[in-house]
Amino acid sequence: MTPDSDLPTSLGSMYSDYFLDYASYVILERAVPHLNDGLKPVQRRIMHSTKELDDGRYNKVANIVGNTMKYHPHGDASIGDAMVQLGQKELLIDTQGNWGNILTGDNAAASRYIEARLTKFALEVAFNHKTTEWSPSYDGRNKEPVTLPVKFPLLLAQGVEGIAVGLACKVLPHNFIELIDASIAILRNEVFSLVPDFPTAGMMDATEYRDGLRGGRIRVRARISTEKKGILRVTEIPFGTTTGNLMESIVAAADKGKIKIQKIEDNTAEHVDILVYLPAGADAETTRDALYAFTDCELSIAPNACVIADGKPQFLGVSEILRRNTFHTKDLLGMELEIKLAELNEKWHFSSLEKIFIENRIYRDIEECETWEAVIKAIDDGLKPFKKLLKREVTEEDIVRLTEIKIKRISKFDAFKADEEIRGLEKEMDLTEKNLKSLTKYTVKWFEELKKKYGAGRERRTEITTFDRVDRTQVVAANETLYVDWKNGFAGFGLKKDEAIEKCSTIDDIIAFTQDGKMKVMKIADKGFIGHKPIHVAVFRKDEPLIFSMIYRDGKDGAIMAKRFQVGGVTRDKEYDLTKGKAGSRVLYFALHKNEQDSAAQMLIVHLKPQLRLRNVTRPFHFAEVAVKGRASNGNTITKHAVEKIIRAPKDFDPNVGA
Repeated sequence: MTPDSDLPTSLGSMYSDYFLDYASYVILERAVPHLNDGLKPVQRRIMHSTKELDDGRYNKVANIVGNTMKYHPHGDASIGDAMVQLGQKELLIDTQGNWGNILTGDNAAASRYIEARLTKFALEVAFNHKTTEWSPSYDGRNKEPVTLPVKFPLLLAQGVEGIAVGLACKVLPHNFIELIDASIAILRNEVFSLVPDFPTAGMMDATEYRDGLRGGRIRVRARISTEKKGILRVTEIPFGTTTGNLMESIVAAADKGKIKIQKIEDNTAEHVDILVYLPAGADAETTRDALYAFTDCELSIAPNACVIADGKPQFLGVSEILRRNTFHTKDLLGMELEIKLAELNEKWHFSSLEKIFIENRIYRDIEECETWEAVIKAIDDGLKPFKKLLKREVTEEDIVRLTEIKIKRISKFDAFKADEEIRGLEKEMDLTEKNLKSLTKYTVKWFEELKKKYGAGRERRTEITTFDRVDRTQVVAANETLYVDWKNGFAGFGLKKDEAIEKCSTIDDIIAFTQDGKMKVMKIADKGFIGHKPIHVAVFRKDEPLIFSMIYRDGKDGAIMAKRFQVGGVTRDKEYDLTKGKAGSRVLYFALHKNEQDSAAQMLIVHLKPQLRLRNVTRPFHFAEVAVKGRASNGNTITKHAVEKIIRAPKDFDPNVGA
């Protein structure tokens, strides 16, 4: 291309420019809510359209969707879905008909069957034509609000989730009353704290919430009670799932052998009611812990508070969002008071002007006037002696309005009523000025009235608590058996023809020791290779303080070594050498004990191979002589002679006899 061309010089620059434009559009115009009103563009357009159609009666959602398409150029499906989500939050939209169920996940009826109108709360806090900033719609035929003048922390009350290009947003819903209380605390410079509150109730551990910023996390649980012996009842579910998904996760966990249940029954209607029947002999507490460990009865939610502020996406904590929303509400209330004061001043001005005009019969001065200019001048001259009583200059527009007063009004004019009206306006003006001077106090009162009018029935639903993480290995159902093929070196729960070792679960790890002094920890499977010539295989329980005792030959002809050790932390599937690592090393004796005392009590008899000048071929060995160390220790030397065999000493063995 020529240097003077206005076209991009390369495909790379075209991609860079166009992709940046697209990403910016998706972030700013579709996926991320605005800080001031807490709404995405589609939600804002739905609210504006619903207000445009509002006549106090319910409108078909299909009609609202159709009207919203004047402002939102992305089709009726996206508008309908967003409308249903707004309605299900039960804050801004007054719904009628089947709007679906957030508990069961059932969808709403088609938009032609359901109806909606704005709630009284929405009409009070979200709309004011005089304080709204407007911009042209996408086709230039209409005007739409840049943001709605919302006088409430709507974003935090409703919550929102969106995925843009390279950016995600997830603000969790918070409690209506707690948000108002926190806003009042901000205005009073008091300490406050915020944690989410979910419409599905349940229990919540928010110790790692981190103010809703990236990297934070909360855990939510279902409320599970023991109905009677052998039955668990789920009455509240975690936020982010439905009763259907919850039951599917329970059935899936049962099919995998992680929990034991007899059957599951869903009686959910207005409230959650799921019954989990347990098999005979099953422990209810253990099963409940297993439900938290292996099913959607416990979920982890990662918030990511991202909003559009100052024309760009910003990551702000919920405390900062509330702080800005609170002062934005204060600013809007201040604007409304200033507008109201200006209107009252105008009303007072004209009421006073009208009283002067009628009481002093200035209207008679225009009877002889032959031109419009003469009429205006006559009235202006008649008002001159009284202009000092007014608060501003008399304009030509004011005089024109006086000429429009009907004769009927002049004839029925009541000076006493006019004075009463003017005094009422003055009182209202004084109160408005007083509120402007103490705007913070006025805003606090505004929030208190809001709480009084709309707070009933909006108490906290989700219980704030703390709970420990459930150890899966402690609650998983041991439905399988560990088998070992000693000859070929395999272990697993699928080798049912081989030797059974112990009960296990499908998430257990196993530990295996082989005759050449190697150790390995691996996840249990249907069939897995554990090494040639295994000498010990068991389920690995890292919390058990087992003491392992071992005697091995160091290489083919080396010294005989003894060691006692604990396994400690290991890396799965890594092979550990418990000897010095010489080729030909071989384990001659291996044992394990549950504690150090039992291990130290071991008494062995070591039989040496007969040799010239070797008088005593039988020697006692007491493991108490060897200290318990880590698995990497070499151990102590027992003898440098060749060993024929090692056996346990009988109970009545006296090591001093024959010494």
